[in-house]
Amino acid sequence: MRGGKLPRHLRAMRDVNRATWSVRLGLICLAAVSVSLPMAWISLAKVLLFVSTLAFLTNQAWARRTDPAIAQLWTPWAVALMLVCSACSLLWTAADLPSALMTFVKHSKLLEIVLLVSLIRTIAEARIAITAFACGQAFVLLSSWLMFIGVNVPWHANAPTPYVVFSTYLDQSIMFATSASVFWHLRHEKLWSPVFGAVGAAMAITSTLLVLEGRSGYLVALTALALAIMWTVPRCLRLTAFVIAPIMILTVVSLGSSQVQERIGKIMTESQNFVKTQKVEVGDSSGWRLNAWYRSVQAIGERPLQGHGVGAWTFAVKRMQGSTGTEVFGESNQSNPHQEFLLWGVELGVGGLLLFVCALVSMARDALLFPQSVKHATVAVLVAIAIACLFNSALYDDLMGDFLCVILGLLMALGTRSMANCPPLTEVRA
Repeated sequence: MRGGKLPRHLRAMRDVNRATWSVRLGLICLAAVSVSLPMAWISLAKVLLFVSTLAFLTNQAWARRTDPAIAQLWTPWAVALMLVCSACSLLWTAADLPSALMTFVKHSKLLEIVLLVSLIRTIAEARIAITAFACGQAFVLLSSWLMFIGVNVPWHANAPTPYVVFSTYLDQSIMFATSASVFWHLRHEKLWSPVFGAVGAAMAITSTLLVLEGRSGYLVALTALALAIMWTVPRCLRLTAFVIAPIMILTVVSLGSSQVQERIGKIMTESQNFVKTQKVEVGDSSGWRLNAWYRSVQAIGERPLQGHGVGAWTFAVKRMQGSTGTEVFGESNQSNPHQEFLLWGVELGVGGLLLFVCALVSMARDALLFPQSVKHATVAVLVAIAIACLFNSALYDDLMGDFLCVILGLLMALGTRSMANCPPLTEVRA
């Protein structure tokens, strides 16, 4: 009816659609902000995200609507295959059922990537969600810097290391280094001003390299800087810039920071001590990692085809360690090798390790379909994930894993909805 009021049933339908849109976008933004908050918020947001996505996809299936844009991606299939294989390994796992199921739930956070891409339907929604994420990270970043200059921040957790707001120095350093790439590469995407992007990236990188203690964070930050420089210089100089830039930055930072010198020196000392003595000392994180990696390789060699099953890493390496297994790896059966690739290798054999690599490659392939700035941000986050997974079980860990999955899901949603050939939702016709 032109110029008149809509019929009552159409007005009711419009109001329902608006309410549904508001609730859906609110839950997406909650998930985006939650990864900057304490773990309780992340758990709540994760449950709501899974429930709301299930309801939304059920409604889409009932209305016989399809999403051709998602059909262009490899990531959903890669994640689904990883989780199906992990679930199948429950049939032969060496772990007890509670430990196996708990580990499978931890792996299932990978679904957050796919759920966010499915739940976010437009470019506008993706931009709102990423802005919410940036606001959460800006709040944590500012809080950390306030603590550094001596301001009492009442909402921070009582972390054993200084300048940590809600998590640990390991989590926060990797999160800041990853967020720096997002701030920088999306500064021209009409999400925030270029000045905010540049300042936020500089503050995050500086905090990671000079304030916090995380050695994995150093590597992620150096790689983020190398990628940013590489994509700035002419194409013919990119490889040279990518190799030389992190070496020069690390040299300058090491000369100017006694903390960086101490942390790098500690890596060398702990590693040499383990190689000489083959013993893991208390507080020797580098030696513990080397020993865990060695035992993991032994476990993969024992069952290279099917692996030991989901949740069985601790059981396998304790047996390999012998009488000191509990002393080294603890009483809990939920330990991990601080290396995501080896974790999948022990659980699912060589095929599991290759499956994890193929998932990262699939995500990188999808990122190449995106507009340039979103592509650069997504690739930078993927490289950060790969580096973090070399020295930690980054996606397996609760807080860090949720952070990395959520930001990757938000970027992939923005990229998917920004593709020039992105087709709209369609209805399946009989």
